[in-house]
Amino acid sequence: MLKARILSALVLVSLVFIVLFVFPPLLFACTCALLIVLAVWEWTQFANIKQPILRWIITSIAAAFLYLFIYANSDFIASGKILNNVSELLIVSSLIWWIVAFILVMTYPKSTAFWGNSTIAQILFAFFTLVPFFLSLLALRFYHYNSSTYQGITLLLYVFLLVWAADTGAYFAGRKFGKHKLAETVSPKKTWEGVIGGIVLTVIVAAIFLTITPLYEATRLSFAELVAVSVLTVIVSILGDLTESMLKRHCGIKDSSQLIPGHGGILDRVDSLTAALPVFSAFFFILT
Repeated sequence: MLKARILSALVLVSLVFIVLFVFPPLLFACTCALLIVLAVWEWTQFANIKQPILRWIITSIAAAFLYLFIYANSDFIASGKILNNVSELLIVSSLIWWIVAFILVMTYPKSTAFWGNSTIAQILFAFFTLVPFFLSLLALRFYHYNSSTYQGITLLLYVFLLVWAADTGAYFAGRKFGKHKLAETVSPKKTWEGVIGGIVLTVIVAAIFLTITPLYEATRLSFAELVAVSVLTVIVSILGDLTESMLKRHCGIKDSSQLIPGHGGILDRVDSLTAALPVFSAFFFILT
């Protein structure tokens, strides 16, 4: 299992770098769309949809909408222009969704009385999680694309590193010092000590990254503002992880799928990012 996990991780990291640095805008957008389609397929099991044909229909509808979006905006995507009033609104609306998600997680399992048996509620959860996530991937990747091709790549890498640092810091701090449970009914292994460890490592990584890269100089945000947004981002990323854990616990499953050997499914790998990217994007674009 450990060997498969390490091998899968190496393949995933390699794919991330290829998609970021090699793929042109349209191919990047299509790859992100494929990621969302796979995530929708996994999410259908959270929505009490057991029949394979219904899962395929819903996933196909999502794929069709993503195709139409990319087709209708292909000229804008190809030129690195994706943000408009609608996409900005959807990204910012994710802030409201994650406040709602926080309430649902902290009141679980009582909160299931409102959403546990509601397919519509679960589909809405998926919409406000995955759509802003998709738009944030594109918005950050194509930030100032025409004037600086790699600035958007730097932004995305920065958020990825923040989340990975938070996960790593939380894991080791939680194992060494963890005593006080964070959300025991949702994820019994997560602790407040782990959260603190994740934040500390995040601040260190953010400070180093912002010092050695041109990201800080290329934005209108101060060093302190970027670090503050970064800390908020990783705090919300924990909520993304907890939200997926809540949905899986309610369904009685361990992993969202077995697509990635040793790692579970797509949602198991991007759960933190589904919260981190839209929140970082919202505050980044609001402040700049």
